Amino acid sequence: MAEIKKITLANGKTRYRFVIDIGHDENGRRKQLTVTKDTATEAKNELARLQHERSTGQLIMPNKVTVSELLNLYMASKADDLEETSIVGYRNSLVHVHTYLGHKRLQELTEDDVESMVAWLLVSARRRGGKPGTGLRTITASGVLGRLRTALNYGIRRRLIARNVAEHISIPRKARKVEKRESPRAAPWNVVEVKEFILGVRDDRLFGPLLLSLMGLRPAEVSGLRWDDVDFEAGTLSVANTRTLIGNARVVEKDTKSEAGERTLPLPDPVRLALLNFKVLQAAEAATAGEGYTSGAYVFVDPLGTAMNGRLLREHAYALMAGLGLRKVRLYDARHSCLTFLAVNGVPDTILAAWAGHTNANFTKRVYVHPTAADMHEAVVHLNALLGVGSDASDPQV
Repeated sequence: MAEIKKITLANGKTRYRFVIDIGHDENGRRKQLTVTKDTATEAKNELARLQHERSTGQLIMPNKVTVSELLNLYMASKADDLEETSIVGYRNSLVHVHTYLGHKRLQELTEDDVESMVAWLLVSARRRGGKPGTGLRTITASGVLGRLRTALNYGIRRRLIARNVAEHISIPRKARKVEKRESPRAAPWNVVEVKEFILGVRDDRLFGPLLLSLMGLRPAEVSGLRWDDVDFEAGTLSVANTRTLIGNARVVEKDTKSEAGERTLPLPDPVRLALLNFKVLQAAEAATAGEGYTSGAYVFVDPLGTAMNGRLLREHAYALMAGLGLRKVRLYDARHSCLTFLAVNGVPDTILAAWAGHTNANFTKRVYVHPTAADMHEAVVHLNALLGVGSDASDPQV
C-alpha cells in the first residue's frame, strides 16, 4: 500500500510525497506515479482519489499529449469513416482549434481555455471568406466548438483525459441575437419570387438543371445526375451520385451524403419536360460539334458535353438573378424554398424528410422549413373563425 512520506527540500521547505502503482506498460513492467503535495491533507486526498480511480478502472495515466496531437489522432481515426469532402470540412473547422489551443497540454486544458477560444472565434478568428481578423458567424463557431467537443470525447475513449471540458460550453445567446439583428441571413425565396425566376429563365439553356435545384436537389446532386438516373417513362429520377468541387480546384465524385440521400423521386411534369428538351438540345449540340463533343453520362454539361460543377451552376444562377432584378439568394436556398412550400401545403413530415434525403424529419423541418407571413394566412383564417365568434365582422366607421 502506498505510504505518504514527509520530505524536506533543499531550501528547507516541507512536502508530502507518495508513490502509487498505476498499471503496467506494454511489456508488462510495473508503472508507478510519484506525487508531491504541499500539505499532508492534500497528499491524503490525492492518494484516495487515485486509488479510487484505479480500482474503478477510471485512472488516466499522466501524459504530455497536446491538443494538436489529439486532433491529429482524431482525424486519423475518421479516415475510413468519412468521405473526402467531409474530411476537408472537419479540417477546416479544426484549424481554428490548432491555432488557438493546439500548443496546450491536453490534460491541462480547462473550460476557461475553451471559453476563451469561443470568444476569439466570434471576434477575430476569420482567415478567409471575409475580412481577415474579424469574427466568424455563430453557426461556424458552433461547428468548430462541436468538432472540438467530439475530438475530446475521442480523447476520453483513448484514456488520454478523464473529462470533456468543452461539454457544457456553448455559443453565447447574446452573440446569436446580435448577429441576427446586425447581419440577418437572407431569407429563401418565397413562392412569388420562385415563380418569377422560373418565368424569367424558361428559355435559358440550363432551365432543366435549374428546375432540379428548385425541386430540392443539392447542387452536388444536380452536378452528379446522369441520364441513366432519369426514367422518363416512369417519370422518376434516382439521386445516387454527387460531384463536389473541393477548394475550387478539383471535383470529387462519390455516392450520396448518406443512405437516406440515395432516393428515387417522382418527376414533376414541368421538370420532366424541361429535361426532355435539354436532352434533345444536347443531341443537337453534339451533332454540331462533331468530334469536338465529349460524350458522357451526365445531365449537367456545357455545349461541348463537358461535365459542369456546382460552382458554375451557382454563378450562372446568380447572373440570371441579377439580370431579372431578383433578390440574390444562395442557390442552395432553392432547396429551402422547395421544402418550405411542400411543408406549408400539407406534405407529411416523413415524406418531406424522404424528399430531402434526410433520416430525421425534425431536422428537415428545423433547418429547411421557413414559413413566411403569407404562408401563415391559413392560420389567420382559422383564428378569424375562433376569435370573431359572436361579433360583427365588419370594420367600424371612423
